[in-house]
Amino acid sequence: MGLLTPDPGLLFWMVVVFGIVFFILAKFGFPIIIRSVEERKAYIDQSLQSARAANEQLEHVKAEGEQLLAQARAEQARILTEAAATRDRIVQEAQAKARAEGDRLMDELKKQLQTEKESAIRDIRRQVAVLSVGIAEKVLRRQLSDEKAQNELMDRLLDELVVTKEE
Repeated sequence: MGLLTPDPGLLFWMVVVFGIVFFILAKFGFPIIIRSVEERKAYIDQSLQSARAANEQLEHVKAEGEQLLAQARAEQARILTEAAATRDRIVQEAQAKARAEGDRLMDELKKQLQTEKESAIRDIRRQVAVLSVGIAEKVLRRQLSDEKAQNELMDRLLDELVVTKEE
């Protein structure tokens, strides 16, 4: 049941960490990616405008025009293919970095939770030991309040020691 319903504190810190990572990416990562994509788009737009100008000149010179038109279309296709490949690569790299950072943060969070769990268990054990010693002390004081009970306890303990040594 605990795996299906996360602890609200854990959920809160996961959202906070995700928000921090997203803010860092939004502040420093995405502007660089967007700028490079926009520069690439401007380069493509400029290349497309150059191709259109070449097409107008090709209409005047028909013999050379067909050859230049074919070259411009090939260049355009290459540029578009290259731009699409570059865009896809940049997006994939950004996603991979985000996944890696998310995994790293999750690992750190798991380690922190494990450490806190172990610390809590140690603290509980220490408290149980202190309580056990206190309870045992009170029980022994009550049972050994008279001399007869003390002598009976000592005799019984001696008998047990003798029996265990003989075995």
